[in-house]
Amino acid sequence: MKIENIDLLRESLPYIQRFAGKTFVVKFSGKVTEDRENLASLAEELALMHQVGIRVCVIHGGGKQLTELAKKLGVVQTVIEGRRVTDDDTLDLAMMIFRGKINTEILAELRRRGIEAVGLSGIDGGVVKAERRPPREILDKKTGETSTVDFGHVGDVVEIDSRLIHLLLENNYLPVISSLGADDEGKIYNINADTIASEIAVRLEAEKLILLSDVNGIYFDPNDGNTKINRLSVKDAEKLIADGKATGGMIPKLESLISLLNRGVASAHVISGSSRNALLSEVFTDEGTGTMLTRE
Repeated sequence: MKIENIDLLRESLPYIQRFAGKTFVVKFSGKVTEDRENLASLAEELALMHQVGIRVCVIHGGGKQLTELAKKLGVVQTVIEGRRVTDDDTLDLAMMIFRGKINTEILAELRRRGIEAVGLSGIDGGVVKAERRPPREILDKKTGETSTVDFGHVGDVVEIDSRLIHLLLENNYLPVISSLGADDEGKIYNINADTIASEIAVRLEAEKLILLSDVNGIYFDPNDGNTKINRLSVKDAEKLIADGKATGGMIPKLESLISLLNRGVASAHVISGSSRNALLSEVFTDEGTGTMLTRE
């Protein structure tokens, strides 16, 4: 082993000791799971975290794979302001892709690393109690006109019942939860995976919510790699918004993370889901790799 690798082990030791027994919620996007080599690499990183005593819960969506399957089968997709309208056929595909294909592939990679993972959707054990999203007024930015949009079988989270997740974590299992939920009548809904991950992190009183993204953090200018924000407190983030320094899509991202931390999660991280060792670097090194938002 090279000397620099031993130094990395020394650097990671305080973090391993600090986070043993803590809960991390890690959210995968569909793009993260699309490439098999990338997924295998992430499974190794999750396995290492699990083996050193961190309680890991994975949440995943699969929008990219859903879009690709819909295209193959000729199921027309409607996306308005970045939000997918989920009709009957699209919901069927979501159940196949989320709870079936992607969930099983993640489990298989974790099994390969000797991790006892359990695949769920938000419907299992009533983990995600949801309600149908009501029709909303959507502004067409091109025409300036508003219209009422019914998003179909898209749900909003009402409540998280964490008993099943706690049971699994306490018995050294690693839950892998897909982004579906249901209401008390058994109606199934497609739910934003970021939303589910955030609500579960709050309910579990997680030490960290880690969002594996297409980009390696939050940037002042998304087109300039030198403008990445490495670390922010809630107070600093609120000031960026108030001073007008946060613009465009950065504002809702910061607002959602601020809300998350104000509700009890210790820190939130946005990191690349396709960079090897990004997850381990963010958790176990002083420098980190993406953007970290903390309460203080």
